[in-house]
Amino acid sequence: MALRRTAIGLVAVGLCALASPIGDAFALDYPTRPVRFVVGYPAGGSTDIIARLIGQRLSERLGQQFVIENKPGAGNNIGTETVVKADPDGYTVLLVNPANYINATLYTNLNFNFIRDIAPVASFNRVPNVMTVAKEVPAKTVAEFIAYVKANPGKVNLASSGNGTSVHLSGEMFMAMSGAKMLHVPYRGSAPAITDMLGNRVQLIFDNMPSIIGHIRGGALRALAVTTVVRSPQLPDVPTVAETVPGYEASALFGMGAPIKTPPEIIEKLNREINAVLAEPDVKARLTELGGEPLIGSPEAFGAMIAAETEKWEKVVKYAGIKVE
Repeated sequence: MALRRTAIGLVAVGLCALASPIGDAFALDYPTRPVRFVVGYPAGGSTDIIARLIGQRLSERLGQQFVIENKPGAGNNIGTETVVKADPDGYTVLLVNPANYINATLYTNLNFNFIRDIAPVASFNRVPNVMTVAKEVPAKTVAEFIAYVKANPGKVNLASSGNGTSVHLSGEMFMAMSGAKMLHVPYRGSAPAITDMLGNRVQLIFDNMPSIIGHIRGGALRALAVTTVVRSPQLPDVPTVAETVPGYEASALFGMGAPIKTPPEIIEKLNREINAVLAEPDVKARLTELGGEPLIGSPEAFGAMIAAETEKWEKVVKYAGIKVE
């Protein structure tokens, strides 16, 4: 019996030894055909730009096209569900973005569970929103703005790019943590919201940096703070919200995900290649222009970030009392 157990053990060891080279060979050959890179937004926006930047460099490094497939709709859920239902073979991947973390609580009848059904591959970057006011608002600092809102109840409007967006919920988090209550005015995207900001029909927006920074630099609007924990190199003289409201953080975290049963060898290869792309000076410079420096790390580290973001936005969604059926 002892001899038999030894033999069985040796066979098991042998199979394990064979499994690693086979898996490594599989990853070595990948990809052998084009990869669908699904983006849950229309072409041309800052989210799409990030996906195309990373996708182009992966195409060049791996010898197969990473084809951007824009699938907007249902608050990003159509694109996400496309990837959830795709074959877990590494040939369909997802641009992970703030909507994924928010929608986990915001939508009550999703056909998927993001954390359960999407495997983290790699983080790309973390982009701040900018707390920006119309020129007619007298406040020059976050503290002055809080005092201004409290002194003018019912007269200050918070604009957003739509109900449940990170732009909206950044404002809801600010109201919850500062006690400065405003009327939320949702728009169909940032462009019409900014138009009304310029006309002083709304007074405050927490917009994504790429959308708003031109108006700030041109002097048409005034930045009071950025929403990341540290100041942004794009607006180095602008403080963080947290410098006045301790604990505030509302950045937009981007990365890549894949169907949950995608082979780990492929995920590891994609992670390694993405990290190499993020380390390239030209890519780093472009991501910094878009508002956030690269986040190089493991799939596990990105998974921990996703869990933290999901938990954070769950609290804000519940505070705001918003739901989408």
